[in-house]
Amino acid sequence: MKKLAQREEQIMQVLWEIGPAFVKEIIEGLPEPKPHYNSVSTMVRILEKKGFIGHKEFGKSHQYFPIVSKEEYQNKAVNDLLGSFFNDSLSEMVAYFAKKEEISEKELKNIIEMIKTKKS
Repeated sequence: MKKLAQREEQIMQVLWEIGPAFVKEIIEGLPEPKPHYNSVSTMVRILEKKGFIGHKEFGKSHQYFPIVSKEEYQNKAVNDLLGSFFNDSLSEMVAYFAKKEEISEKELKNIIEMIKTKKS
């Protein structure tokens, strides 16, 4: 699975949130400044070629839907991040955020509790 460009990820976020949608509906869900209809239409076709979305035809219109789930993409993105920056070590990643004080003690305790619950 390939890493998506920022605008492609934004389009996928819209589809994951609202489900099947026409290009006009996708544009409504995107942040400002809104891209032009033709730009989104092109990006949607690219996402389809990459295997991230599919479509249903309604006459000349297409309704697009995600094929790759948000969870699948998140797993891939997190694994890429771990491999690229943290030597495939989740503990190194958590330690990084703890050192940068971007994770609170309460959040760390919650993570530990989740790990304990999962092991039980």
